[in-house]
Amino acid sequence: MSASKSNSSGQPVMIEAVGLCKYYGRFAAIDGVSFSMRQGEVVAFLGPNGAGKSTTMKLLTGYLAPSAGVARIAGHDMATDRLAGAARLGYLPENGPLYPDMTPRALLEFFADARGMTGRRKRDRIDAVVEQCDLGAVIGKPISKLSKGYRQRVGMAQVLLHEPDVLILDEPTAGLDPNQIHEVRNTIRRLAAEKTILLSTHILQEVEAMAARVLFINEGRLVYDGSTKDLIADGRGLDEHFRQLTGHADAART
Repeated sequence: MSASKSNSSGQPVMIEAVGLCKYYGRFAAIDGVSFSMRQGEVVAFLGPNGAGKSTTMKLLTGYLAPSAGVARIAGHDMATDRLAGAARLGYLPENGPLYPDMTPRALLEFFADARGMTGRRKRDRIDAVVEQCDLGAVIGKPISKLSKGYRQRVGMAQVLLHEPDVLILDEPTAGLDPNQIHEVRNTIRRLAAEKTILLSTHILQEVEAMAARVLFINEGRLVYDGSTKDLIADGRGLDEHFRQLTGHADAART
């Protein structure tokens, strides 16, 4: 297992983007994005639709290859050492695919098998994530019959199954009602005690509730990286800073 480097706080750096670029012909989906996150940090990743958030997350997870730059998870280069990095990573994409005819238990068993879990380890991990994500009431129901809130919990349980050190969550509360958002927020708060979490969201109230640090991206470039508290110290809300830092992105990005 590769050791990730440490920052000045002594905590290891678990997520690192160094000059990340992704080009489609002459179009730059992201251009020179750099930041790092230490163990135990929860960081909100903000920007208007099409600003480059999802592209950055896909590069960090190894789903896309960068045109330039390096993405590292727990010290592993996700372009050259993706399997080792993926073993330390849990990724929940926006509207992540689930198998609607399966039950949550069958889905978790499928992913446990895919990750090579067997015997007691497999049983214990499934039981743990079912409890962690409060799926007991629906564990035997077809996923197609579940509410969006429960489907999101199933996705989160699958992400947590192999006990990753790093979580990358792309719009985990998209389309949920206020009660469901509250439940997801509580789950993320519990996980924050031991995980490094990069969280993309459009719900600015959630940022202040969960993240001590915020990254703003606009038109493929990082335009702010700093403390949430420092950002709003002037008395203006996050929504006003959002508009100031990002403006209105007219170009379509992914």
